[in-house]
Amino acid sequence: METFVAKTLQGLEEVLATELKQIGAQNVSIARRAVTFEGTLETLYKANFHIRTALRILRPIATFKAHSTDELYTQAKSITWDNYMDVGQSFLIETTLYSPIITNSRFATYKVKDAIADYFNEKYGKRPSISVSKPDIYLNLHISDTTCTLSLDSSGEPLFKRGYRVAQTEAPINEVLAAGMLLLAGWKGQSDFMDPMCGSGTIAIEAALIAQNIAPGIFRSSFAFENWKDFDADLFDSIYNDDSHEREFKHTIYASDISRKALAVAEANAKNAGLSKYIQFTACSFEDVPVQEKPLLMVTNPPYGERLNRNDVNALYSMIGSTLKHKFAGSTAWIISSNLDAFDKIGLKPDTKVRLINGSLPCDFRKYTLFSGKHKEFKSQKSKVVGTHGSCVRGSKLKAEDQSHEGKARIKPKRNDRKNFTPKSAPQRNAKPTKR
Repeated sequence: METFVAKTLQGLEEVLATELKQIGAQNVSIARRAVTFEGTLETLYKANFHIRTALRILRPIATFKAHSTDELYTQAKSITWDNYMDVGQSFLIETTLYSPIITNSRFATYKVKDAIADYFNEKYGKRPSISVSKPDIYLNLHISDTTCTLSLDSSGEPLFKRGYRVAQTEAPINEVLAAGMLLLAGWKGQSDFMDPMCGSGTIAIEAALIAQNIAPGIFRSSFAFENWKDFDADLFDSIYNDDSHEREFKHTIYASDISRKALAVAEANAKNAGLSKYIQFTACSFEDVPVQEKPLLMVTNPPYGERLNRNDVNALYSMIGSTLKHKFAGSTAWIISSNLDAFDKIGLKPDTKVRLINGSLPCDFRKYTLFSGKHKEFKSQKSKVVGTHGSCVRGSKLKAEDQSHEGKARIKPKRNDRKNFTPKSAPQRNAKPTKR
């Protein structure tokens, strides 16, 4: 058993911990923006491939004290780097500092880089190279006060870079944040779903992945651990090719936006992910959606106000509240926003508030249980309310050419073919085999 560290966004630590336990991680412990856990290489591979709310998975290889950059160099050079990389491999170091003693992250990175280069040069007469764009080995240096931890980064590119996005709108929501919001909302694909301000479609796509329990790592061309000296290709093959955990989704995901440009982006991303058959796209404003006959789950990320004036923001959030109250009785809506004053314009009392970070913006993620009539009457009848399944939204249709990908689905490539695989070019599957 080894100890690993999964990094995440603030507010998603408990969600991440739950995910890790579900894949068999042991001794799971929550920290700030991180979760430590114990497991084997199999656990590490599964964490990268299956976990939705992790940004990266680290494998610590050395922890030591350093009271200066010279001591940092000496300690780093003393590591037996042959165990982790070859002289012919390139590497990259990412440094995080929380220290009043070592205060320059660039200089700290430079010292560790020199230590690794000098280690190999003295032993083999050659130096490994630095690669910023596509290194073979990703290293992480974390310094807290005088405690320094050097780790192998098993993920490489951050895990929010799923691989299905082909285009994006301005300021799209992070995939890890979107998945975390959905899991916080309790989404498992048990009802219809809606994002009425879908932008580039991230929330809807992540909802489709969760609904079918498709591993988010399926779209990735590679992980950094595949370049490690102890990489077990057969073990990862077995994880990659196992789809026994996937499930059937019998409902519909509705995604709409007033911007046709944004909707085209969302459609392109969903098509590339092979998820178009599960998402119905509609070009319309939120207030124009039909009245919902049955309950559904809604998660949405409306404009916060950075590009809207105050009057526009107030009008938008007032419209959101009115539409929720009059058209979505019986449903549940979760809304994220950094504009706390705008929440007041919704005019509904939230059941739950979760503090999250979207980019650099502190946000509230609020749950609204929607009902007809007065709140007091609703509370008295709450115990009688059961069922969460919804029905279709019949809004204005997109043009026929915009729906040309409808009904197509993605087939997972064999792992050995991943290097040449892109989701949109994958062969199509219409039905899963009865035996996996």
